[in-house]
Amino acid sequence: MLTDTQNLVDLKRGLISRRVYVDQEIYEQELEQVFARNWCFLAHEAQVPNPGDFVSSYIGEDPVLVVRDSRGKINAFLNTCRHRGMRVCRADHGNAAAFTCTYHGWTYGNDGKLVGVPGYKEYYYEELDMEQWGLVPVAQVDSYKGLIFGTFDPEAPSLLDYLGDMAWYLEILLGRRKGGSVLVGGVQKWIMNTDWKLPADNFGSDGYHVPVTHISAQKVGFLGAGGRIRSEQERQAIRGFNVSANGHGFGVGPFRPDENPLYTDVFNPYLESIKDEVVEQLGPVRGQLRIGASTLFPNLSMIGGEVHRTIRIWHPRGPDKTEVWSYALADAEAPAEVKNAHRLGALTSTTRSASVKGATARSTLATSGRRLASTTSAVSTNAGRS
Repeated sequence: MLTDTQNLVDLKRGLISRRVYVDQEIYEQELEQVFARNWCFLAHEAQVPNPGDFVSSYIGEDPVLVVRDSRGKINAFLNTCRHRGMRVCRADHGNAAAFTCTYHGWTYGNDGKLVGVPGYKEYYYEELDMEQWGLVPVAQVDSYKGLIFGTFDPEAPSLLDYLGDMAWYLEILLGRRKGGSVLVGGVQKWIMNTDWKLPADNFGSDGYHVPVTHISAQKVGFLGAGGRIRSEQERQAIRGFNVSANGHGFGVGPFRPDENPLYTDVFNPYLESIKDEVVEQLGPVRGQLRIGASTLFPNLSMIGGEVHRTIRIWHPRGPDKTEVWSYALADAEAPAEVKNAHRLGALTSTTRSASVKGATARSTLATSGRRLASTTSAVSTNAGRS
C-alpha cells in the first residue's frame, strides 16, 4: 500500500514533515517512483574511453554496469545474472570482453548478450533461447557533455528535455574548453547517517548554512577570502543567485580568481591563460560566470570552484543512510599540474569533513523525526531561499 505523501508537504507555508526523511515506506516508494523513473547519473565518458572498458554504478540501490562494447557503443545493464541473480561483475572498473557469473558460469559479452551457458547441451538440451536471456538493459542511456545518464523508464522524456534550462548552466562547468571535462584520480567513498535528500537539497539550494557550517574552513583559507572573512561590501560584489527548473537547483555567481592560498599559484595563471577561450566557448554571458553548489535531481551534485571542483553522487542506502561517491573534475585539456591540484584539492578540502559534520547534524534532526512523525512537527524549507 502506497503512502499518501500529499499531506506531508505544505508548499504554501514552506513546510515538510520530518517523516519524509525517516519513513521506510516512503523510501521504498522513492526507489520505484524517483530513481527508477528519472534520469540518474551513471558515469563519465572518460571512465570508459576504450572498447571493453566498464565501470560499476547504481540507480538507486540497483547495481548497474556501464560498458563500452567492442563496437564502441556505451551501454548500461542491471549488474545481475539472469539465472539466479548473482552479480556478474564485482570489480569497480576495468576492461573485459565478457563477464562470467561466479555462481553457475553463465557468460555475457560486453554488449550484454548471453554467449555461454555451461551444460547447454547436457542440461538444457539446447532448448534454452539464449537470445532472450541477455543482461537486463537500462531502458534509456544518453550522455551530455561527457556525463552518462540512464533511466529504467522506457517512456521517460529525453535527457535534454529532462535537463531543461539547466543544460545551459551545466555547460559552464563541463564545456568551458573545447576538450570538455575529465575525472581526475580515483573516487572517494564514505557513508553518511542521513537520508539522501538532505545532502542533495543542501547542494541544490541551501546557501544559508555556509557562513556557519563552513566558518572554520573560511578562517584557515580553504573557503572565502584566503583566510579572512569577507566584508559585507565584498560579499555583495560577488553575490550569486540560485536557479531551479525540473526539480534541479543550481548556484551561479560571477567568475572570480581562486583564493585558496595552497593553490593560487597553480590555478590563477591557468585561469588567466584560458579566459579568452572560455568566452569563445560559452559566450560573453556564461564566460563570466561560475557554478557554485548545485544538484541535478535526484542525486547528482557538483561544485564549480577550482579547488573544490567536484561532482558527488548521493546513493540511497535506506531512509537513514547515504553512500557518497566524490570525484575531482578538471578540464580535459588542462596541464598535468592543474589536474593534480584539482585532485589534491578534492582530497584535502575541508568541504568533505564539513559535509559529514553537517549531515550528522541533519541526521540528528531526522532521527528525532521518527519520534515526531505522527505529530505536526515539520522543518522549514524557506531559510536561505531567494
